[in-house]
Order: sequence, then C-alpha cells, then structure tokens
Amino acid sequence: MLKDILSIPGRPGLYKKVSETPRAIIVESLQDGKRSLSYTNTRSMFLVDVSLYAEPENVPLETIFKRVFEQENGGKAISHKERDNVIIDYMEKIIPGYDQDRVYPSDMKKILQWYNILQEKNMLHFPEETPGEEENKPGE
Repeated sequence: MLKDILSIPGRPGLYKKVSETPRAIIVESLQDGKRSLSYTNTRSMFLVDVSLYAEPENVPLETIFKRVFEQENGGKAISHKERDNVIIDYMEKIIPGYDQDRVYPSDMKKILQWYNILQEKNMLHFPEETPGEEENKPGE
C-alpha cells in the first residue's frame, strides 16, 4: 500500500511515484495531481520505510495507519492541527508503547496528516489477516 507513496522535504503533502530515471523520480502530487521531479539527491522518504519508535520494537507506519483506520471505522482521524496535548492523548491510544523521549508531537502531526490524505483519497487498503496471523511478526 505505501511502497510508492513518498514525502518530499520542502514540499507539502504526499506524492506517488510514477516513474524513475537515473537521476530523479517522477512523482505526482496526491493533492492536485501535478507531476514533477524529485531528484535522487533529495532526501525523499517512502512511507513504507517509516516507523515509530516504540518498545519493545518500532512500529511500522502501515501498522499505525491500520490501527487509526480501525479506531475511526475507516473514517478520518483527528486533525493534525489539534493542540499537542490532544494529539498526544490520541496517539497514546493508538500506540501505547511509543517512545516519549524520541517521538515528538510534530512527528505525530505528520502521521495524522498523512493518514488523512490517504484516507481522503481512498488509498488505505489493508490485507486481510488469516486466523492466527499476527500484525508484527518477529524477524520482519
């Protein structure tokens, strides 16, 4: 679900990878559909590579999105513009073991903003789990 979605420093919103050249990635904005280049020397971040510091192990962004999706019955999460204490309380329900020393409200706001963008575009699809399958398998 998240392997072709990226965040580009200095640019608002999220982008979908359309194609790749040796020096750049061709991306399309999820907000307005405009295409542009993201050069390989830009520190773009694919969402599939993002995780939240937590104990006993980090939580992948897809797992966080799934928990928010379940919490909100597939609807929108709270706004990333809420006060810090509201966002912290909300995220503590979603990820109770997150590392409070290394995860900042700004990180939580970004996660909620990304979730709401993907939810609005109907891009949140989670594979069905088979009975006995766990979300966070050791060694993955």
